Amino acid sequence: MELLPIFLNIQDRRCVIIGGGEVALRKASLLARAGGHLHVIAETISPDLTALCQQHGGNTTLSRFSPEQLEGAALVIGATDDEQVNAAVSAAAKARDIPVNVVDQPQLCSFIMPAIVDRTPVVIAISTGGTSPVLTRKLKELNESLVPGRIDALARLLGSLRGRVKSLIPGFRDRIRFWEDLLESDIPELVYSGQDQAALLRIEQQLEVRLERNLEQSPQPGKANSATGEVYLVGAGPGDPDLLTLRALRLMHKADVVLYDRLVSPQIMLRLRPDAEKIHVGKQRTLHTVPQDSINQMLVTYARQGKKVLRLKGGDPFIFGRGGEELQTLAEAGIPFQVVPGITAASGCAAYAGIPLTHRDHAQSVRFLTGHLQAGDLELDWEVLVKEQQTLVFYMSLVGLQTICTRLIEYGMDPEMPAAVVQQGTTDNQTVVTGTLSDLAAKVKAAELVAPTITIIGRVVTLRKHLAWFKV
Repeated sequence: MELLPIFLNIQDRRCVIIGGGEVALRKASLLARAGGHLHVIAETISPDLTALCQQHGGNTTLSRFSPEQLEGAALVIGATDDEQVNAAVSAAAKARDIPVNVVDQPQLCSFIMPAIVDRTPVVIAISTGGTSPVLTRKLKELNESLVPGRIDALARLLGSLRGRVKSLIPGFRDRIRFWEDLLESDIPELVYSGQDQAALLRIEQQLEVRLERNLEQSPQPGKANSATGEVYLVGAGPGDPDLLTLRALRLMHKADVVLYDRLVSPQIMLRLRPDAEKIHVGKQRTLHTVPQDSINQMLVTYARQGKKVLRLKGGDPFIFGRGGEELQTLAEAGIPFQVVPGITAASGCAAYAGIPLTHRDHAQSVRFLTGHLQAGDLELDWEVLVKEQQTLVFYMSLVGLQTICTRLIEYGMDPEMPAAVVQQGTTDNQTVVTGTLSDLAAKVKAAELVAPTITIIGRVVTLRKHLAWFKV
């Protein structure tokens, strides 16, 4: 994060705009909406800008800029078409520790004016750090279309209830859960639909019921929390955060505690609730930092503390992710849980590498297999695997790659069968190495690939030269 986003209170504070044209008018209008006391300084000031200042009780000064004019300002806007004047405005403001923005010159700014979606008291500010105003505008348009028109009414309703909720539900986590449940109920939709006063009264009645129920379930001072939490078993996909499901994102924002493995990318971790407790329980081939039995018990322990626990796994939790074992433990302990499938590494990595797993002319089936060596070998049904018209996808196969290729050739697969290894698929570090069964292991070793990888074997690999689109 290059800039710290903040919301500045400028109510009745002096805001100086240097410039008197159309750009200055746009900035002055924004400051006026936020309650700033306008002071426009320029040699010529447009009639519209003059009228705006008069309407909001602001001041105008017809003069050239001089640094002392900034004394006592809460913030400064440089909006002239003279680069020398803009530079002088920036220098004078920074010398006085006054926040300054110079339009279209980010190098002279101490803060950036964002694009704004205004549903006061809900305000969404969007910025690309001055790098792409058009992209900023597009993001604003997207937010304008997604944010309900009456979300301001909902925000005011919630604000009016804060004191009452705090007095009835003293526990912080219990209050968080109450607000989350409220926002996932039908109440927001009732507000968005613009119900009349009778409908709002009904909402109040529903809130009272929810408050009473939550109060009954909240622990009394000095007593343990008897409420049981919940566990979310969520597939994080192969790495690209854009491949997360909407449900996965929603639960990621709700979790109090997150147990995550090493295959969850840093970009996906950034999507978690900032205040959630994050515990790494990842495993590598020769290093199991937390045994599986301990992970299972941690899920139960945290849930019994009344917490919402997110078990975040790379790919899909039910494909070589041991998700079934974890759910068995939860079911035996009587812990409620939800499962959210993720895009498995085979699908995601193959798609980003331009390799379809099935194709009418090359493969009518696909097999997902583990390539993890046991005692230096793999016990698989090799005679079935060497049959034509199928695609083989090996997970955890980097160390055992030579063994896989050798066994397939020994059991009759064509040594020239196309094959590929995809490293860290769908991420910016994706690398794809292609070859045949006879030379793939040597090529992968020369490329110095590192885990995680996926190995794809089959005629479909030949289509990569036509279908690959992802940067590799």
